[in-house]
Amino acid sequence: MKKLEVHLSIQSNEDRLVGVLVELNRKLYFEYDAAFLEDPLWLSPFKLPVQSGLLEHRDRSFGPLFGLFDDSLPDGWGLLLMDRFFRQKGVSLETISPLNRLAYMGTRTMGALTYYPPSESSDEQIDSMDLHSLAEESRRVLEGSAADVLPQLLIAGGSPGGARPKVLAGVSGDQIISGADRLPTGYSAWMIKFHAKFDASEEGRIEFAYSNMARAAGIKMPKTRLFMTAEGDAFFGVERFDRKENRRIHVHTFGNLIHSNFRVPGCDYEQLVKTTRILTKNQTDIEAVFRQMVFNILAHNRDDHVKNFAFLLNDQNEWRLTPAYDLTFSYGMGGEHAMTIAGEGRTPEEMHVMKIADQSGIPSRKAKQIIDTVRAAISNWKSFAEEADLSKKATAQISALLRPSL
Repeated sequence: MKKLEVHLSIQSNEDRLVGVLVELNRKLYFEYDAAFLEDPLWLSPFKLPVQSGLLEHRDRSFGPLFGLFDDSLPDGWGLLLMDRFFRQKGVSLETISPLNRLAYMGTRTMGALTYYPPSESSDEQIDSMDLHSLAEESRRVLEGSAADVLPQLLIAGGSPGGARPKVLAGVSGDQIISGADRLPTGYSAWMIKFHAKFDASEEGRIEFAYSNMARAAGIKMPKTRLFMTAEGDAFFGVERFDRKENRRIHVHTFGNLIHSNFRVPGCDYEQLVKTTRILTKNQTDIEAVFRQMVFNILAHNRDDHVKNFAFLLNDQNEWRLTPAYDLTFSYGMGGEHAMTIAGEGRTPEEMHVMKIADQSGIPSRKAKQIIDTVRAAISNWKSFAEEADLSKKATAQISALLRPSL
């Protein structure tokens, strides 16, 4: 039997034991701590209700963990680094359980959940980061030519989700340090993305241009910037919304909230709207979902899967939609949106969009105003591309696929 404590670690003086994860006879159980039940927070309202007794994870078609805890694990790039670490230690991946992976993450998780006892030290040196060197090391890891992974890359790059290589950093002006855990005064928490194996070399500039275009479309975005290096790199960076100075914020992705596997497209924006209404009870958040959907359609962002939308618990313990993230040009799987729009994934038209507006409780006139605002921002694509110093070739290639209207 394996056990692991789950803590809600808002900050050093606000650490609460949520409960205990147990793995026994290849089955996974969770039990809320009695003290937590006396003053509970609904950390995962749909799939992990606050109640006494053992709760067995039966939804194996979704994955080996409850979605709440799966959000603490990386996928893609971070999972690759984790597997490399275990191999370096001579550990067979077949023997690694989900609890082993959570224990490896320990306190170096995204969001506010942490796991005890951690299997690796959470001590982290406050080293300055050479982004170019880390990007080159990331490339070697992806190619399989790196025999051992640099410790700094394991620590800074092992937590985030997503397929592209990335690191967590503390940023103060032009000073950049490793930032997987606590940061010194004056530093804010950022995520900096490198290029994946098949990415365009200008991917960072493209995502930066998209972030500015989304902001102009009225979409709530975190701070974004390009991190330049002496070697000519331009890496896209985004300020983390799961951190406020050293205060952790609980975040739950839409997919894991409802146990929908992001690797298997099967959701519609209608489900996201309904979930937002039930969870946040906030029409502003519902309209934000609608606006981002319109942006994804017109801006040709088809990687709009269920983990690219998320919710957070604010200081008043109210659920709210997070700022938008991972907005960039993408072709999508099979040329379709990962989430359908009123059942249409390839070429959603105005009637599909207006059906979602109706389901969202957005009056037709207001929905069309939102569409016009987004359309106006998309029409200025070339100016956003120029601001990001994107090449004319890449600008034209994307411009040819942007939609002027629904």
